[in-house]
Amino acid sequence: MSVDSRLELVHLTKRYGTTTAVDRIDLKIAPGSYCCLLGPSGCGKTTTLRMIAGHEIATEGDILLGGRNITALPAAARGTAMMFQSYALFPHLSAQENVAFSLKMRGVDKGTRLKKAAELLERVSLGHLAHRKPAELSGGQQQRVALARALITEPKALLLDEPLSALDPFLRIKMRAELKDWQKSLGMTFVHVTHSQEEAMALADQVVVMSNGRIEQDATPHELFNAPRSEFVARFIGGHNVIPSSRGLLAVRADRTKLSRTPLPDGDAAVAGTVREVEYQGTHVLLTLTSPRVPELTVMLPESEFDASPWARGDSACAHWDLERAHVLAA
Repeated sequence: MSVDSRLELVHLTKRYGTTTAVDRIDLKIAPGSYCCLLGPSGCGKTTTLRMIAGHEIATEGDILLGGRNITALPAAARGTAMMFQSYALFPHLSAQENVAFSLKMRGVDKGTRLKKAAELLERVSLGHLAHRKPAELSGGQQQRVALARALITEPKALLLDEPLSALDPFLRIKMRAELKDWQKSLGMTFVHVTHSQEEAMALADQVVVMSNGRIEQDATPHELFNAPRSEFVARFIGGHNVIPSSRGLLAVRADRTKLSRTPLPDGDAAVAGTVREVEYQGTHVLLTLTSPRVPELTVMLPESEFDASPWARGDSACAHWDLERAHVLAA
């Protein structure tokens, strides 16, 4: 897709009375990239998405899409389309009529809009189900209809509000792969809101972690997991231990944390504790330790290593790591 789909937020702010939901955020999203806004409930990610879509009016700041300031434009004139969590399909309309609906609202003649809707349903492998009502479709099929409906207006950016949350775990993984494939084949900018760390890591080129209306970190999935900027990010994305040390707080990946029965000097590179939980997870075993210094510390051992020398609840243990593999968090 050759259209300019750069998206930029400049000092974007949203207040509801005295409550600030989004607090002067700055963000650049490259054209044709997949960006996930990630964070807990109430962090401001959905409000940010709704401001981009034009469903919320920004209190301050600007939204630029393809170099054009769209902050004050109505939703239909912005060049964005939104896929809602509930899909919001009309139950009395067929899949084809649902897809064609926005063109109907724009005054496009029936033959043209239905033809275009049929083409899009073919593109998402649902052409054979074009005349079924939403209730006659599975959750994954409904999602494809919602995607086709969003694409029919030829937006520069597709906005997705937790589109996978209503699906069962197996279908969620399948649809995750399909979303990524569609984004790559379309060459369109996708902005996807989620509270799932796994989903963001699997889908995104760019992950934006939010907390209390602000951006905590903006990075690639690899950068985010290997170099979390703050204690909040390290704890929220999971897979890390946060350890107080002489250098400040350290983030140490659970799979890079080792376990020893031999006591080691307690310090920047080791913590003595007691095994509290042992959880078998297939290819590895997850052990949770507790100690006076670190209330909860996790160690991920390969299954073969655990089987060779099993651990049990109540065992004394020493967690340790290579200091060069620990990451110092910002204060």
